[in-house]
Amino acid sequence: MSYIVFALKWRPKNFDEIVGQDHIVTTLANAIQRNRLAHAYLFAGPRGVGKTSTARILARALNCKDGPTDRPCGKCPSCLEIFSGRSLDVIEIDGASNRGIDEIRTLRENVKFSPTIGKFKIYIIDEVHQITTDGFNALLKTLEEPPEFVKFIFATTQPQKVPPTILSRCQRMDFRRISIMEIIQQLERIISAEKVNVDKEVLFAIARASDGSLRDAESTLDQLIAFTKDKVSLQDVVSMLGMVEQTVLFDITDKIIHHDAGAALKLLNDIIDKGKDTGILLANLIEHFRNLMIAKVTGADSRLIDLPQETCERLSEQANLLSLEEIFNGFNVLANTQEMARRLESLRIPLEISLVKLARPEKRQQFRNAVPENPAEEKIPPLKERVLLTPTTSVKKVEEPEQSLEVSSLVSLNQVKELWQTIIQKIGKIKMSVATYLNEGIPAKLEGNVLTVSLPKNHLLHKETLEKKENKAIIENNACELLNTNLKINFVLSKEENKSEGPEEHRSVRSALEMFNGRLIKEE
Repeated sequence: MSYIVFALKWRPKNFDEIVGQDHIVTTLANAIQRNRLAHAYLFAGPRGVGKTSTARILARALNCKDGPTDRPCGKCPSCLEIFSGRSLDVIEIDGASNRGIDEIRTLRENVKFSPTIGKFKIYIIDEVHQITTDGFNALLKTLEEPPEFVKFIFATTQPQKVPPTILSRCQRMDFRRISIMEIIQQLERIISAEKVNVDKEVLFAIARASDGSLRDAESTLDQLIAFTKDKVSLQDVVSMLGMVEQTVLFDITDKIIHHDAGAALKLLNDIIDKGKDTGILLANLIEHFRNLMIAKVTGADSRLIDLPQETCERLSEQANLLSLEEIFNGFNVLANTQEMARRLESLRIPLEISLVKLARPEKRQQFRNAVPENPAEEKIPPLKERVLLTPTTSVKKVEEPEQSLEVSSLVSLNQVKELWQTIIQKIGKIKMSVATYLNEGIPAKLEGNVLTVSLPKNHLLHKETLEKKENKAIIENNACELLNTNLKINFVLSKEENKSEGPEEHRSVRSALEMFNGRLIKEE
């Protein structure tokens, strides 16, 4: 007998064996028991999570000699034929290759014929979103009023591409990504039955790399066993998948915590020398800082982090060495690295810059000064004793009457106004259109850490453009860096229009002249 790969050999044969989709299994089992089966179902979800397997099990449940039943026997001719793909009553169609109106017309004609052995004729259409618009239109009437012995089961990874007219005639069931721990448990069952020696950390690495797809995890495990002779080690899976170990993420973060930029760069160089993908490393680091945030807020809760308990505990220990603001800063810097990398051919340089920026001791100290670790226990000193940090690192004493002050007011509105053109010029080097639109605005109000920027009332387009998520992030990040404080920006329209008469009087033109050291040649 020829070899059967794990993804096929360990495909679920009944509802009890479906992994990670309990909500789907419960719904279908209840519908069968209460005789409330729909004539059409849409199974939507990522690849490798059990959509087609569930469709086949549902077909067996309907056409079993004891059916409809939520526990098909698996031994009758109908069950055996469906399992082997030979049943004349269960027709599986690939939506990618049978997507035209002619194929759908053929399906409409065949729907009229009764099933041969089972009680139902069942059509399973995979990747149904690839059917053409004409094909969907041809299917619509049959789908709305099919013969009583016909059931449709559609599967798709992109339900948003299925026309609403089709969606409205189906019961939709959304399959979720399978958690890392659920994948590990299934892989443990496989290696136990296959009598293969695999370390637990290897299973974790496979599950983490599969991105919620059990089929991908099973295929990777199968490939690893064929790749190695006796025992599968963590180094084997790292070499084959080119992935970054969890310990590396902890090590890089440790270097950042201890503000050792040189060691962080050396570690990055070692990772690159081993042939690791810097894109994967960056994505994993961003996820690591997300996990640190969750650990900081909730503790070692593996349900939210979806990692083994010992890893969650180590995350909690590392998170205790950072403030939430430092974690947010790390996340933002790494996310901006992805944006910077789009403008460069290499990701290495932006990643090196980000690691050095995160590991700077003075940067961490600014956060320590700005926000106490436990605000309930530390009192904020009177205003006259506070020190304001400016971008030039000069120190100024504020001589004002003693009053309470929120942490977020470390920068005054006047300071913002003084540095406003500097902020705009810096943004102009990143995205000129944003700088041009922002130059029409005036810092109007600072409440807490929210800066309100006023734009002329006839500049609604400017306001909408500046409020776009990516543009607002550029503005806030650069403003925060120059002002050495956390700052959120809110845009409003003023009651007055911009009444500038000539180009030289126009603020955006003046800004462009200043940025490029230019002069006005001709005024229209």
